[in-house]
Amino acid sequence: MQMLISTIIDGLNLGSVYALVALGYSMVYGIAKMLNFAHGDVIMVGIYTIFVGLNMLSLPAPVTILMCVAVCALLGFTVEKLAYKPLRNSTPLSVLITAIGVSYLLQNVALLIFKSDRKFLQSFISLGKLTIGEFEMPIISLVIWGTTLVIMIALDIFIKKTSMGRAMLAVSEDKGAAQLMGVNVNRTISITFIIGSALAGIAAILYAAKYQNVDPYTGSVFGIKAFAAAVFGGIGSIPGAMIGGLSLGLIEALTIGFLPDSLAAASDGVAYALLILMLILKPSGLLGKKRVEKV
Repeated sequence: MQMLISTIIDGLNLGSVYALVALGYSMVYGIAKMLNFAHGDVIMVGIYTIFVGLNMLSLPAPVTILMCVAVCALLGFTVEKLAYKPLRNSTPLSVLITAIGVSYLLQNVALLIFKSDRKFLQSFISLGKLTIGEFEMPIISLVIWGTTLVIMIALDIFIKKTSMGRAMLAVSEDKGAAQLMGVNVNRTISITFIIGSALAGIAAILYAAKYQNVDPYTGSVFGIKAFAAAVFGGIGSIPGAMIGGLSLGLIEALTIGFLPDSLAAASDGVAYALLILMLILKPSGLLGKKRVEKV
């Protein structure tokens, strides 16, 4: 029983990070109608930012955390302006190829700067453990869950209650009509990328606090799994991204914890199998909406 509870906790920790990345995917796709496959690599850049701040510059943890979010947000803004904005009226295939190219660019820049070996970070959030009877739970797990829940609720309120959020909803429905109503489409999409990349920065902080390691390919693995989580929950849906991320994290942790070693080693395949299954059974995802286009 204790092993089961520990495995569930690990799954929820991992799933919370997936959920934050999936939120970024869902926002960008829901509003800009594009799949930003470089989004996972923003997490990698964020973790390396923490590594530089803590291990190389010896900065205080709060400064490093703020620097991580700022660097990720700035990176998202820069990538959108330089790589995606010129392709605003291009075909979806052109944008998709560009996104894959940006992903490989970020990976190779990380390889050039930090080499291919895995880097280990200093511990920067030490909160101890919560003891309940004979069971111990790391307090950092509660912080991860709470942070993810608060961000999801705050993002949902922001989208539904603020003028910028309503502008995002308008752009997601019809860019042309939104522009005629006075919405600045380019600025709205840029802000969407900034928010999504800032969420990736927060995910990088939570991952680094829990797992304390990074390599140039960390982001690509996270990006694909978070995309699977977003599709599972319903891409474009904020609650769907949360449900998809948590579900994928739990399934992956249970696979590693309870299946034979020969099968547990293939746990990464769970994300792809889940993605294929959902696309076959319910292409719109658990909470996704079917869109009917009139021609």
